Amino acid sequence: MTAPVFVVDDLGAPEGTGTPGDPRAAAGAPAGGPRYVLEGPEGRHAVSVRRLRPGEEVVLTDGAGHWAACVVLDTEGRDRLVLGRGPVLAEPAPEPRLTVVQALPKGDRGERAVETMTETGVDAIVPWSATRCITQWKGERGVKALGKWRATAREAGKQSRRVRFPEVTEAMTGKQVAALLARAELAVVLHEDPGHPGEPLATTALPTSGDIVVVVGPEGSLTPEELDLFGEAGARVCRLGRTVLRTSTAGTAAAALLLGRTGRWS
Repeated sequence: MTAPVFVVDDLGAPEGTGTPGDPRAAAGAPAGGPRYVLEGPEGRHAVSVRRLRPGEEVVLTDGAGHWAACVVLDTEGRDRLVLGRGPVLAEPAPEPRLTVVQALPKGDRGERAVETMTETGVDAIVPWSATRCITQWKGERGVKALGKWRATAREAGKQSRRVRFPEVTEAMTGKQVAALLARAELAVVLHEDPGHPGEPLATTALPTSGDIVVVVGPEGSLTPEELDLFGEAGARVCRLGRTVLRTSTAGTAAAALLLGRTGRWS
């Protein structure tokens, strides 16, 4: 089983590059490296929930691509884990970068979408208040909802052993989404319409670098005005398959398809 991941605020400057899981990247002797004490909520989870013991391996990360392989040396009380820390390494940013623009779903489906997209490997998630969204983020409700999405991305990043967590941006308007699409190497709008089926995402030509941006509309579909706006920004209308997915699952399905085709899952 791969080593569990814990988040710390600052690991210091990286000393090289590497990816967790690659034995060459984690080479060294963490048990004889600098002493590091993991405390606070992360330390409490490691000691009292995970019940880690001396000799077990963990990974520390700042969630921004910096990480260090560590070995448990000892525990202190119920919330302090004493580690031997290996060198701090930087995981290279993946190419191409994948962003999903997610229309706001009802209830907790948004958090489920963020969770599964994070586990799949999406690099950025953009909440979007589409015209036909039943849920709208306004005032304190919007601040709270965005905080939940960001917390979900952090926890899902840890669970899936990522050291570079996805960015969850502020909610965007349709015009802001169009500007994002205009800058992308490949811009895609997932749209289900028997009269205008679009091209299969499974055969769409993909870039090897730059940004891929995928728009997932609301349950009530996109409006003609939104389709025109995104089309003028250079987006291509695509479909996933013959079945119709919920807005909370379409982004994950598209991400899996694209990441497999780009080679990032190799």
